[in-house]
Amino acid sequence: MALFDVFKKKAPAASVPISPVLPEQIYKQGVLELQDVIAPSALKVTPREINLGDKIARTFFVMSYPRMLTDSWFAPIINLDRVLDISIFVHPIDSADILKKFQKKVAEVQSQIETREKRGLVRDPILDTAYRDLEDLRDQLQQAQERIFDVGVYITIYGATVEELDKAESEIKSMLESRLVYVKPALFQQEQGFRSVLPLGHDELGVDSKLNSSPLSSMFPFVSFDLTSDKGILYGVNRHNASLVLFDRFSLENYNSVIFAKSGSGKSYATKLEILRTLMFDTEVIVIDPEREYEFLAQAVGGRYFSVSLTSEHHINPFDLPIPREDEAPADVLRSNIVALVGLFRIMLGGLTPEEDSIVDQAITETYALKDISTESDFSQVEPPLLSDFEQVLAGMEGSESLVQRLSKYTKGTWAGFINQPTNVDINKRFVVFSVRDMEDELKPVAMYLVTHYIWNAIRKNLKKRLLVIDEAWWMMKSEDTASFLYGLAKRGRKYYLGLATITQDVDDFLKSPYGLPMITNSSLQLLLKQSPSSIDSLQKTFNLSDEEKYLLLESDVGEGIFFAGLKHVAIKIIASYTEDQIITSDPSQVLALRRGRQEVSQAPAAPAPQHL
Repeated sequence: MALFDVFKKKAPAASVPISPVLPEQIYKQGVLELQDVIAPSALKVTPREINLGDKIARTFFVMSYPRMLTDSWFAPIINLDRVLDISIFVHPIDSADILKKFQKKVAEVQSQIETREKRGLVRDPILDTAYRDLEDLRDQLQQAQERIFDVGVYITIYGATVEELDKAESEIKSMLESRLVYVKPALFQQEQGFRSVLPLGHDELGVDSKLNSSPLSSMFPFVSFDLTSDKGILYGVNRHNASLVLFDRFSLENYNSVIFAKSGSGKSYATKLEILRTLMFDTEVIVIDPEREYEFLAQAVGGRYFSVSLTSEHHINPFDLPIPREDEAPADVLRSNIVALVGLFRIMLGGLTPEEDSIVDQAITETYALKDISTESDFSQVEPPLLSDFEQVLAGMEGSESLVQRLSKYTKGTWAGFINQPTNVDINKRFVVFSVRDMEDELKPVAMYLVTHYIWNAIRKNLKKRLLVIDEAWWMMKSEDTASFLYGLAKRGRKYYLGLATITQDVDDFLKSPYGLPMITNSSLQLLLKQSPSSIDSLQKTFNLSDEEKYLLLESDVGEGIFFAGLKHVAIKIIASYTEDQIITSDPSQVLALRRGRQEVSQAPAAPAPQHL
């Protein structure tokens, strides 16, 4: 009651004492309540919509359903990328009352069927179907397998203009009518309809349809997949229902993943974010970096960064031998290393004929024998040979002239400093990065194979939870030997608690390899970000994407895509905190600004030392 209303009242009779208006009462009458704060300043109610300040709302109700409702038929409306409110009112009906009505309805339908038979008319399939449905439902109701409910479904859409509302209405109607579900606007009842969809639980429209339990269950709203587990890291936000995508790759049948995305769509950003969060869960991470994108991340987390190039001070000897584990025989380790070296020489020497392949295999064995290394040796006490030792053995073998000539550039030529040196790198850190950016393109597959082989030997020494990230993996998929070795890592990594993450922007080159599809099928996690039109068709076929998912990938923004985990997949948006973003960003403008900021801090004059008396 307003203060003005208090004073304009007539004075009471003299026999009745006048109650004074207390200041506290006046204060309470002027206090705003919650509805006063959130309510619009004015409403304009028309027959078809309600104006709510800057927005216009229009409410519909479902008036008709088909004979059969499929599972998740309502999911496209719930997950529609529009602002809308949906209310589903379910009012149970007593089964005893509905059975009495059913008995009368069954008798009516049966009477119509018999009347048509007596007249000699052709049977009506609609009546026959209705009779069967009524009898089946009556049996289920009597056996308490089903119940009947009055169900009201109301939808309110919002828009800035009437044209926008008409477009949304047309979209929703077409989606529902394709499933034989029909809706109507609540004409001259928009106010009641709007209040019915508010989270108050009041059904003011009262437009119901009778549904039994089975079709009612198909209307259950929460049908979009959630990838939320009790443990794991945050990969992003589910774009369907805004839930968090929390997952642990080491809880799946294998720990491998693949990421496909066009350049600039956020694949390296997503990978670095996963690395940063994975490091917090006692996991070692090793990265093969072709573009020097992980250097600052390595510095920020106290990791090690090795630059692999022709002039680098870091060297890896391909003849190094891993120390066999307790469940491994030295003979198997030596044989496996010889097979890997033959694959390396195929890449280095531009391919081998069957005769050359046999010569190289024999030369490797004799090179190890030259250093007294055999299947009986203790690999922890031996000195592995160098590439020059292998060249010396190869030169003494018949038919090896061409091989020695092609090998000389790695032992005496400009490439000698790269590979013909003892190993001097140590990866005994939680985070290690090998950069091959400064390596010549011709040698990048060799360098990536060599580094991966060295990492594999180091991983086999002791069992730890590790993640190996190979960025721009298409470099390794170009050669059959490197692709085969990579596929071997994917298959054997689980035994050593290793997860392999392969990232590529050249989808076609990856899938053209005979090992491309097996790599995908051996990866329990897959992340597809924004794609180019030239590669989307092959991806759609490989991942069995629907047309909607195909266009989602074509139209996604940076950091958006589809996340696959096992048999489930959701639309995802990669998100990072401000601090994480400063560490992992690859945006050139942000990187330049960060470098300038660090330079200004390093060049700032030191504070003067305090003066002591």
